[in-house]
Amino acid sequence: MRTRVFQSADINQMVSLFYETVHAVNARDYTTEQLNAWAPKDEMDAKLINWKNSFVRNITYIAETNDEIVGFGDMTQNGYLDRLFVRKDFQGQGIATALMNRLESEARKIGLPQIETEASITAKPFFERRGYQVIEPQTVERKGITLVNFKMSKRLIAE
Repeated sequence: MRTRVFQSADINQMVSLFYETVHAVNARDYTTEQLNAWAPKDEMDAKLINWKNSFVRNITYIAETNDEIVGFGDMTQNGYLDRLFVRKDFQGQGIATALMNRLESEARKIGLPQIETEASITAKPFFERRGYQVIEPQTVERKGITLVNFKMSKRLIAE
């Protein structure tokens, strides 16, 4: 597995990975109705355009194995971790850790004091193991359906 910077040609694999991961991995913590609101299939085309634009603006890293994308993560220039997803059949292999190591290192290089994110129930333990603290639980609404997630942050120490 190697990590590298996002390229525009990655977008199709990334959007597919997002949908597959949400519907498979997060199914242990969210209902089918919630998963469909979070990652509705009818928004895939719009995500291809919107996400591509935000990945270009953000600090975005890809994890790949054998030229296949197995994970990705992106963070704004202000330190908001927007997305972190690892393909369902590559969970628990250190991919999210490798992506976060790169993102946190980049955040330190540009002088950010902290990283903030909104973690799913599923991802919360991963972030806690990395030193992120829950600021508050949140109830968010997607397509009229409520989901619980957690606003979390981590103070960074300069390298």
